[in-house]
Amino acid sequence: MLYEKLKDYSLGGVYPMHMPGHKRNAGVLPPGLPYEIDITEICGFDDLHDPCGILLETAGLAAALYGSKKAFPLVNGSTVGILAAIGAHTSRGDKILVTRNKHRSVDNASALFGLSPVYITPDIDEESGVTCSADPEAVGAALKEDPDIKLVVVTSPSYEGVISDIRSIADIVHEYGIPLFVDEAHGAHLDFSPGFPGGAVRAGADVVVMSLHKTLPALTQCSLLHICGQYANVAETTRLLSVLQTSSPSYVLMASIDSCLRLLAADGKTLFKNYEQNLDRFSGMIKALRHLSVLNHGNDKKHAGFYSFDPGKLVVITKNTALSGKKLAELLRGDFGFELELVTSDYAVAMTSICDSADGLAGFASALLAIDGAL
Repeated sequence: MLYEKLKDYSLGGVYPMHMPGHKRNAGVLPPGLPYEIDITEICGFDDLHDPCGILLETAGLAAALYGSKKAFPLVNGSTVGILAAIGAHTSRGDKILVTRNKHRSVDNASALFGLSPVYITPDIDEESGVTCSADPEAVGAALKEDPDIKLVVVTSPSYEGVISDIRSIADIVHEYGIPLFVDEAHGAHLDFSPGFPGGAVRAGADVVVMSLHKTLPALTQCSLLHICGQYANVAETTRLLSVLQTSSPSYVLMASIDSCLRLLAADGKTLFKNYEQNLDRFSGMIKALRHLSVLNHGNDKKHAGFYSFDPGKLVVITKNTALSGKKLAELLRGDFGFELELVTSDYAVAMTSICDSADGLAGFASALLAIDGAL
């Protein structure tokens, strides 16, 4: 385990005649930060850009857990994975097909690599204001209309937890002999329990990027890129990651990636079982809501435009009430001590994970009921 190896090394009495400049000198450093395990690429600790030891072991564990052919730990977040994946599967001047609800890094990749995006726009669910799943038929129609498209980029799940039919989209895309790249930044947790819909790696995507830090217990910036399908360009993806990603990767972040993966391998079933129970309890509590609703929880009905949905996202719908999403977030923060992830005019998003406590989710339900009762 990388974290344990770093801790043991910090106690071994080796004097660092190398960067980083803090030199692990606790006598002059402010307390609270993990300086003692913050090293550079020294003997015995491998190289992220050419792994052959402990970091290769981390990558292998990631591939095994998710079922990919090859995995790359990322310390520059999913953003660097998105840039590398798009650049690796296109040439300057190419067209790429992109769902409109994409991350801004997709636009940055288009600008960086001189690409021309062709957009498909998913419908909006009228009751909630949330963007629906990408329509496989719309993907097929766009590819038929424009045979110059060289790559398809789909975001699934969306920020709000809406999941698209990746298997059907992959089948259509592969009929044209081009790769499907899925930005699954918000879906690193989807493969570890039957209570969750499953992710894009096993659904037929060629390349998938996911953020461990968004929905799993990992430090911010910890992500993975997976090579999954036959249309993936492994060599160019590897090259671009070494170009775009820092040449001085943080061992603190890499230890966090490794620790997260090992936790999932050892205790994932138990943690996700408890997580599902906490979410079920939350759903039961909010059935009493009269004005607010929570997407796919409580009494909220199935929405036809959603192929599937991540139950870990709590999307509180304020549409057609006296509150906006922003005002709801202000009340939850100021009166109840809950800080939300995202606000819009029609809804607000609360993110959950296996690290949420039963009391935390129950308290959030109680806060929503109190606000709802005052409407």
